[in-house]
Amino acid sequence: MDFTAKQVTAAGGCRPTGRRHNEKRDKPVSARSGIEELINQTPFVDTHEHIIEESVRLGEPADGLYSCNDWAYLLWGYTRDDLASAGMPEQVWHRLLNVGADIDEKWRLLEPYWRYVRHTGYGQATRLTIQSLYSEEDITQDSYHRIHEKYLELVRPGYYEHVLRGVAGVKSCQVNSLVDVFCKTEYPDLLMQDLSIVPMHSQPEIENLCSESGRPGDTLEQWHSVIDWFFETYGLDAVAVKSQAAYRRRLDYADIPPEQAAPLWERYARGECLPADQMKALEDHLFRYCINKATEYKLPVKLHTGYYAGYGNMPLERLSDNPSDMCLLAAQFPDTRFIVMHIGYPYQEAMLALAKHYPNVTIDMCWAWIINPAASVRFVKDFLKGVPSNKLLSFGGDYVLAEQVVGHAVIARRGLSQALAELIEDGWISEEDARELVPQLMYGNAESLFPRLQAALA
Repeated sequence: MDFTAKQVTAAGGCRPTGRRHNEKRDKPVSARSGIEELINQTPFVDTHEHIIEESVRLGEPADGLYSCNDWAYLLWGYTRDDLASAGMPEQVWHRLLNVGADIDEKWRLLEPYWRYVRHTGYGQATRLTIQSLYSEEDITQDSYHRIHEKYLELVRPGYYEHVLRGVAGVKSCQVNSLVDVFCKTEYPDLLMQDLSIVPMHSQPEIENLCSESGRPGDTLEQWHSVIDWFFETYGLDAVAVKSQAAYRRRLDYADIPPEQAAPLWERYARGECLPADQMKALEDHLFRYCINKATEYKLPVKLHTGYYAGYGNMPLERLSDNPSDMCLLAAQFPDTRFIVMHIGYPYQEAMLALAKHYPNVTIDMCWAWIINPAASVRFVKDFLKGVPSNKLLSFGGDYVLAEQVVGHAVIARRGLSQALAELIEDGWISEEDARELVPQLMYGNAESLFPRLQAALA
């Protein structure tokens, strides 16, 4: 199915209402409508997902990323986090998202909490997905059986292409596998893959990576060789490298020389638990080694910053250090292209200053649109008034389920339309300026930034 503005607008309801205008403001009204239509017709390059392979979705569910195969799976991930924040007990959402409960019980478990989260960015994305894919307005007592039947009907061989390109309107997705260091995907042109450097530098996974590479890792030099093998094997196929180590530590990676790191590695490799300062020094050295390899292979470096997935475990004092830590990395690795993910929310103002000042820093709006849609609209407006426009990547769903990308894309289109229309109405840019920005923000910047994507399009 070809992606069209009519399809997304009708299925997802992505037309923003806007405020009323008087006769003197007829031109802004026209501009808003025109920009909205252009955005609805323009595809995204989706720069961040965790989508599992279609063959996994066509198989039997198991513990982990694919925990059930019914309508409740649409709540997996971020909507589940808001449900927990609203008070749903852990044992309840475990029951909701596994194969042990039937679909009627799952509605009874969800109903007391759904009313509290259906208007959040996470909840809205779920509702818009349901509207777009199943033509149901919401999850209700009357609709969940129909949603379940339509959910099962959709999941057929080849449905990723239909959902992502046909309905969500994305040219391609960049996937950070949560299972493999590099996923050999069934859809290499649709699901381009990041090379995950987390197991190489953050609490390194010696057994797994040595087994896959067929190389020993008893010494630091040998572990360097293991890292080299992954870049040699996958570096030319990867679209970028990715680290989400900021979930467990600051991004303050000191320059630790090999002679200091080598004895620490040997103790770690023997199974010794290193004190926190020594473990940090070892990780600092390994991170920098990985960054130098990424730069050698001309791979942009994606770094998680800002808000945490999950609930009940987010140290804001660590998150607040992300912008200043990124300043040091950008200055110390001037030949490396750093991609700051999730706009650093809730410290996005500092990230604007970071991107404005450092030529090698790009900001990615992946996930941000559903963390806080209103803040993301403000961020786009502030960004375009303060930072060169080629340094913004405007969309990444950040989902495990392909279906969920649909609702997130509707929100992103709505928010981008609103931001550009308000910039026109307030006199900051012309309608012609906005029309030039749309393809650049939605896919042009990404195509310019990622060499692997350029090669795929050649």
